[in-house]
Amino acid sequence: MRDITTSKEKLLKKIRKALLEKRDNPYPNLEDLPHYPPPDDIPEVLFAEEFTAAAGQFFFCEDEIQFIENLLSLAEERKWRKIYCWEPALQEILQKYDYPFFETDKDFEQAEVGFTLCETLIARNGSILLSNSNMAGRRLSIYPPVHIVLAYTSQIVLDLKDAFKIIKNKYGNQLPSMLTTVTGPSRTADIEKTLVMGAHGPKELFVFLLEG
Repeated sequence: MRDITTSKEKLLKKIRKALLEKRDNPYPNLEDLPHYPPPDDIPEVLFAEEFTAAAGQFFFCEDEIQFIENLLSLAEERKWRKIYCWEPALQEILQKYDYPFFETDKDFEQAEVGFTLCETLIARNGSILLSNSNMAGRRLSIYPPVHIVLAYTSQIVLDLKDAFKIIKNKYGNQLPSMLTTVTGPSRTADIEKTLVMGAHGPKELFVFLLEG
């Protein structure tokens, strides 16, 4: 009786044969190749345009003094009183100008603003790459209704692959347990197709970008 080879067996035979054959990678430099044509705008402008298009609020500051002035004006306008900041590098800037903030999680359920740094800004889609590798952890960028990020022009990359390359070089095999990209404030339209802001995170997202 003649054996009948099924389609599944034929496919598995081809896979086994392919696994046994050693071939050179036809695209060894694929990750380094650009995925899109280069943008017309410089990365800072591209990020600002994409970020604001996603309902983010953007401030460019020439120096720390202008940053503090903008922050003071915004806090006064919004009547923010409970601003939480847990990262030493950011605390140092605020302390230099006697800007008040909460440096512990005391009464955190009443937090109005979470103030953090970031890993990178991704210009192509106006996203912020965050991790839990610093003192801000996971909570500070998620729980308060307002999230403010302080970033520097040196942290802007064009694409997500560029951001991952920086993360790989920075952490090696010890990657943070949380890496996430944030594009604009939290929103959902799952319920009756009605847009709701702040359903799963901050209602408002601000980026202050400094030269450096």
